[in-house]
Amino acid sequence: MRITVIEHEAGAGLGFLTGWLADAGAACEIVRPYLGEAVPERATGGLIVLGGEAAAWEDERYPWLPATRDLIRHSVDGGVPTLGICLGAQLMTLACGGVVERGGHGLEVGAREVVPLPAAGADPLFGGLGPALAVQYHRDAMTALPEGAVPLATGDPYPHQAYRLGDRAWAVQFHPEATPEIFIGWTVDSADHLTERGYSVEELNTQVKEARESLVGAWRPLAERFATVVQSA
Repeated sequence: MRITVIEHEAGAGLGFLTGWLADAGAACEIVRPYLGEAVPERATGGLIVLGGEAAAWEDERYPWLPATRDLIRHSVDGGVPTLGICLGAQLMTLACGGVVERGGHGLEVGAREVVPLPAAGADPLFGGLGPALAVQYHRDAMTALPEGAVPLATGDPYPHQAYRLGDRAWAVQFHPEATPEIFIGWTVDSADHLTERGYSVEELNTQVKEARESLVGAWRPLAERFATVVQSA
């Protein structure tokens, strides 16, 4: 059971998912296009596309994005189990005919609540999930989902927090993989940006650190269920 992972930057890796997927028997092959590694044309076992500071349409600044969107589209069309996280979710949205734009409500950051929608109850990944805290750090938003997408979770101020496309592809706007340590790395790197927008970096970091147990309780089952989908594909 092998999962191809597209990592867009060194500070936005698999985090929690490293251990959760390994414990579930999944081996991950990490592709780092920011280091010059080629994005594969196909993924066989499964595919995870991680987050990053890029906008999903910034092809000139991040020249591997078109190949990543192609990989996602081929994986969704081919029934390859696929999970897009934050930027990865936005790339899936664009690749499959939806719309991603600068978010009209600005930055969403910190440990924020996501709420399951009715369709989540029967979903292979989201079934049994109640309102849960999730790490957020994004300024772009999925404003129109691809045709046929099934909304699975919502939130405030951005309503499209998770959806399923087909039987084996999921997009999540939030960061189920982000440990408090990863999140703190993001806030340290962007401290001036956050302060200018009225955020307290210390308060954001404390919020996420205190949420660790809740984050694990909510998102470890999602990772384990994704591994099950990959194994059964």
